[in-house]
Amino acid sequence: MNGYHLYKLLGTLSMGIALFFIAWISATDGVGVFAKAKSRYAAALEKRMRAVFNFSDPNDIMLGQLIALFVVSALGAVPDFPVPPWILPIIVLVGPLLYFNHVRAKRKKALEEQLDGFLTSLGNALKTTPSIGAAFTSCIEITSSPMREEIELATKEMKIGSTLDQALAHIAARIQSPAVDSAFSAILIGRQVGGNLPKLLDTTANSMREMRRLDGVIKSKTAEGKMQLWVVGLMPIALVLGMGQIMPSFLAPLTESFLGYTICAVCAISWAAAVVWARQILALEI
Repeated sequence: MNGYHLYKLLGTLSMGIALFFIAWISATDGVGVFAKAKSRYAAALEKRMRAVFNFSDPNDIMLGQLIALFVVSALGAVPDFPVPPWILPIIVLVGPLLYFNHVRAKRKKALEEQLDGFLTSLGNALKTTPSIGAAFTSCIEITSSPMREEIELATKEMKIGSTLDQALAHIAARIQSPAVDSAFSAILIGRQVGGNLPKLLDTTANSMREMRRLDGVIKSKTAEGKMQLWVVGLMPIALVLGMGQIMPSFLAPLTESFLGYTICAVCAISWAAAVVWARQILALEI
């Protein structure tokens, strides 16, 4: 490393340290643009964390992001660094939100797979106890995570004054799944209307199980089409990049006149429309 690169690295480190303290002090003073942005980001981060039962402090995550931004800024100043310097800060900024969104989606899928078993367990518990609240609480011992965590939290809410209807509504609001909404609606409607609630829950569980089986069939039948969509969708990009490397003059006429730019624009719009249309065709839902 020569003197120029050394001074560049030291300058970047000094600027990163200064920006770190300026941003942190501005965000913790309670007023100003930085503080408002920090509050909104902390609220969005906390909402995603609570949905996956992660009770860490969002401020700790934001502090870690600031430190990571300082580190990746220093890495960007290193000569011949293999990663473009603008990619790492973007990853640091959006990484936590994307991670918790991924965890939430994974948890949602796991909860949907447990629905039929939970409804069957609740129906069997109602055959031995007339109280749906007691039957709901008894499902804790025979249900695995993540449904068990939701039931435990709902039970704690009922102990401090919430009704079963409110507790189920809170679970549905956290999960945000049409399947969960349908299952809990069956519980609430059957409870209000009356009748043989255990039989209704068994019927609903069988319907959920059949819907999940049909969903698996649809995904297996459309998997090949989705793979073809990826191949066909990426082929024009790969072709253009490959021809640009092999024979740069081959595509030169398209960038030398208004007609060439028009052809490129029409091709790009047609390609994007075809990809969107194909995705809509393959996006089958039960």
